[in-house]
Amino acid sequence: MLNVEILETSFQAVQDSNQNFPTAFYSNLLGDYPEVKPLFANTRMDEQGNHLFESLKFVVANLRNSELLAEKLKGLGTRHVKYGVLPQHYPLVGNSLLKTLATIAGDAWTSEVKQAWVDAYTAITSIMLEGADYPPEVLKLTEE
Repeated sequence: MLNVEILETSFQAVQDSNQNFPTAFYSNLLGDYPEVKPLFANTRMDEQGNHLFESLKFVVANLRNSELLAEKLKGLGTRHVKYGVLPQHYPLVGNSLLKTLATIAGDAWTSEVKQAWVDAYTAITSIMLEGADYPPEVLKLTEE
């Protein structure tokens, strides 16, 4: 069960922050995991950052509308396959998301807030992977 109130409150603090979430997120992701840089070789990072943040806002705004949220997340999972995203990339994104949220939240990043986001990202990943429909050989590689 997701802690919707904590997710909403903590994300509002991120939105109210004067820090640029997308810039911080991609700095963390590409700095900590340079192996994902090729996925962004032909990407306008300013546009990508806007897409990321708008998607995150949509997720948080629709935490109480599970059907709509599941539909949107499955669609994102499907599209991410076309971009070359593999199942093993999801934990890297999750780690970067948590790191970015923690940095922006500062002292407000408590163990309870962290757990709420871990739970949310776990659910998001699961739903996106449902929509991804990877071929069996890709899934087999990720299990090894």
